[in-house]
Amino acid sequence: MRFSAIAIVLYAAAVHCAGAALADTLIDNVDGFTLDRNARIERFSGLLIGDDGRIVQVLQRGDKRPGNVDYLLDGQARVLMPGLIDSHINLIELGFSYLTLDLSTARSLSDAQSRIAAYAAAHPDRAWILGRGWDQAGWASGKAPTAADLDQATGGRPAWLVSADGHSGWANTAAMTAAGLAATTRDPPGGRIERATAGGKPTGILVETAMALVENSVPSPRPEDRDLALAAAQEAIVKQGITAVSDMGTTIEDWQSYRRAGDAGTLRIRIMAYAAGTEDMSLIGGPGPSPWLYDDRLRLNGVALSLDGTLASRGAWLKSPYADAAGATGLPRMDETRLRNLLSRAAIDRFQVAIEANGDAAGGAVLDAVQELAGTYTGDRRWRIEGLQAFQAADLQRFSATGSIASVQPAGLVPALAERRLGPARSGDAFRWASFASAEVQTVLGSGAPAAALSPLGIFALVTTRQDASGLPSGGWQGQERLTREAALAAFTAGAAYAGFAEGRFGRLSVGQRADFILLDRDPLIAGSGELQAVQVLETWIGGRRAWAAARPNVK
Repeated sequence: MRFSAIAIVLYAAAVHCAGAALADTLIDNVDGFTLDRNARIERFSGLLIGDDGRIVQVLQRGDKRPGNVDYLLDGQARVLMPGLIDSHINLIELGFSYLTLDLSTARSLSDAQSRIAAYAAAHPDRAWILGRGWDQAGWASGKAPTAADLDQATGGRPAWLVSADGHSGWANTAAMTAAGLAATTRDPPGGRIERATAGGKPTGILVETAMALVENSVPSPRPEDRDLALAAAQEAIVKQGITAVSDMGTTIEDWQSYRRAGDAGTLRIRIMAYAAGTEDMSLIGGPGPSPWLYDDRLRLNGVALSLDGTLASRGAWLKSPYADAAGATGLPRMDETRLRNLLSRAAIDRFQVAIEANGDAAGGAVLDAVQELAGTYTGDRRWRIEGLQAFQAADLQRFSATGSIASVQPAGLVPALAERRLGPARSGDAFRWASFASAEVQTVLGSGAPAAALSPLGIFALVTTRQDASGLPSGGWQGQERLTREAALAAFTAGAAYAGFAEGRFGRLSVGQRADFILLDRDPLIAGSGELQAVQVLETWIGGRRAWAAARPNVK
């Protein structure tokens, strides 16, 4: 892959934000809030930040301000809150999504074909046509596209386009030929090759683990391509008020890119990394999790695993069959023996485990394994279960008892789809959020980007209202599962730091912690429900330094 057109611009932006050491900074005249040690809202009006980027003093109105500081920012009574932490993201994939073909706004197959053809014509030097974002559910036909449809737009060049949710892919004939796909190719465990007839020729759509059959044939990005993707991802992230992320699926090549950025002083955000399997875990961490590097900007925490797919792809592993697919219970990617072996392999060296389990059977299987291993691997493990799109109330107490963390990606909530997949009797099991909080399960929030939009404030609005951007349905879908605004704040800040073993370093605005914060145009804790979708990030600060600021309107 070669992405040179915007490389200079992004690199310059990264270098601009990396500069010399800070002097004492006073952020004053703000309407600030954070969480205290008991997860209660604490208000303040100023922050004094030391030259190491840590908070020296949290100032209340009436507190004496220091008389001599090197830098003073008058906040003009704007809202200041802790920087947001996205607890589930694929960082390098997000960066590449900005550098390849984007089909997220295509509204029909013909529209997608036109965009693909234009992209192919504009990039004749690329050996493969790569992109993502298509979603046939939003097309008038509602039908999944085929390799023949893609051939019309790409000709003889191989093309591979990942769906909007990241759980299926669309290949043309040339790509399937390069991958050796044929009617005789078997479905891999945890995956499905779509076929026009049983045992017939692949249509070009591959679901869940079957995607790897084509992806393994796509040329690997060069190191400089990964560096450019990281720069693009960081630029997008800071604009959203995100100051730290949990990167799920870090490869050794990704890690090397992070280290190059750290060495060059262009690592702008904080990355809590989870390796893409136990092999990358060992390559990156060796005998255990890495230390914190680059002033708390990078650490390998553990390993990311995946037990099943999603409700949308019917890959989530359910205890009872899908309501709209008789006999189908999902696509588990491993049996319970392998699950325990992988958890043991990570836990023996104290790597934290983050395992995706979207169906109720998958979540139950993870809890079974964790309970069995708890006697062997004692201490503070903080097992993370990612996704949790369907979960039964009967397992909530077990979840709490194991001290596991519920890491959910709310953007996957599509009420009509959840109702179709689970049926009316089970739809209450879908996307439980308040239930976890009520059971005293530490809950954290993530976008799942690039499989979903990078919009933490949009997620904040969604989890506290269970409504779409137009305010529907009234009262929220399954409204009893709404999070309180305080719980949502915790899930995006202090709770997210705890989930990544970063408490005491960042996540709260208190003395000794890193000064990671954002300035907003209104207070999300008191804004009306209709206003939440309109909350805007004005500035993002990381380690006491401004990482991004919105352009101010011209004043005539």
